[in-house]
Amino acid sequence: MKDKIKPFEEIARIFQISNESAKYFLNRVQKSFKIEKPTHILILEFVENQKYEFQPTPYDVASAMKESGVWNYDLASPPPAVEDEEDIHQ
Repeated sequence: MKDKIKPFEEIARIFQISNESAKYFLNRVQKSFKIEKPTHILILEFVENQKYEFQPTPYDVASAMKESGVWNYDLASPPPAVEDEEDIHQ
């Protein structure tokens, strides 16, 4: 019997990123919503159905989930436009 694949493992495979990056991505999608947070499984199902050709930002996924009615809850404020700035200073 095959072990159940965790949502972050599947996100890692889809976007060809590390498991740690996939966990971070899923958590950032959740944090894009103000109060009600979608489950990692729901986020994964949504991403699989979108068939993204490139890795979207977590906020873009959250916004698309809201617009499509999959998770129709209030979004938090979008992150600052320059997201790579943290990487420069490390």
